[in-house]
Amino acid sequence: MIEAALKGFALGLLLVISVGPVVFTIIKQSLNNGHKGGLSFVAGVWMSDFFLVILSNGFTELVKQLLEYKKIIGYIGSGILVAMGVYFCFFKKVHLRSNVNDQSNRFGRREFTKLFVSGFILNSFNPSVIFFWLINATALSISHTWQQRVVIFGICLLMNMVADVGKVMLAGTLRNKLTVHNLSIINRISGTILIGFGLVIVYSIIFLPSRF
Repeated sequence: MIEAALKGFALGLLLVISVGPVVFTIIKQSLNNGHKGGLSFVAGVWMSDFFLVILSNGFTELVKQLLEYKKIIGYIGSGILVAMGVYFCFFKKVHLRSNVNDQSNRFGRREFTKLFVSGFILNSFNPSVIFFWLINATALSISHTWQQRVVIFGICLLMNMVADVGKVMLAGTLRNKLTVHNLSIINRISGTILIGFGLVIVYSIIFLPSRF
């Protein structure tokens, strides 16, 4: 089990230091909606990760079949990323709250649910996240028992959760230094990153099929 724990730590470290659209969106949501809003968003991301891990490890044969359709999954996921990026760049309106904590305390269940669902959807339809879990689950299923995989993915998920909470808290410390103009710029940067990731995926599918 020590070997499994070390592998879980290594896999978690790889996930923590990887830079993707979800990371920037976590920071943006935390800046716009405060700590509670950011935590609601990452809770959706965690639920998505749990779902993907369970699916990947519980249905190994299904995983192998899904990998045969990775181009289709890639097109769908990239399309969603681009659409969300366009929304953040051109349609998302920014409202500066004078007191984020007071505003977040007045958030109702509906607002928190929206943030939770948006985190779940963004993470679930991110091809890089999907393939990260699918490929690792498939590879580990060949050489590791079910109990060992529980340890590996459990540690990996725990490390990712701690890192996400850190991102939310760190982003909140910058809140007083931001203006509506700066928040709008952050929205556009986040949207541009989402669009960029989506286009890179499409480019890889079309021009680098051997790597996709």
